[in-house]
Amino acid sequence: MIRVAAITVLAVLVSVSLPYAQSNPAVNRSQDQKPKTDPSEKADPKGQAATLTGCVDEQEGKWVLVNDQTMAIIAKLAADGFPTEGFAKYMGHKVTVQGTASTDGPGSTFKVRSIKTIRETCAAQ
Repeated sequence: MIRVAAITVLAVLVSVSLPYAQSNPAVNRSQDQKPKTDPSEKADPKGQAATLTGCVDEQEGKWVLVNDQTMAIIAKLAADGFPTEGFAKYMGHKVTVQGTASTDGPGSTFKVRSIKTIRETCAAQ
């Protein structure tokens, strides 16, 4: 029951904050950086399957995905099906990650199932 409530709260927060983030000039996301749901993937009971684009960074010992222009954190990252150390080879790269949002533990995390390099640098272009 608590897990269902947490998922519901997360879904509401995402649906309310997404329009703000898309219209906020401080976020300044390009079209390829908006979170997308892949219609060919089935919904995970713990969260909606999604794709995020940004740059892999390590902050305070945790892996995060950041906006390549503002360096604002897009999501905290957790490995799903591969070792957490696997993020290290993508450090400083612009990537697309696929996975699901999770509310397990303190705060929410994006559980990454796959990573694809877009560019080996993170400089804004």
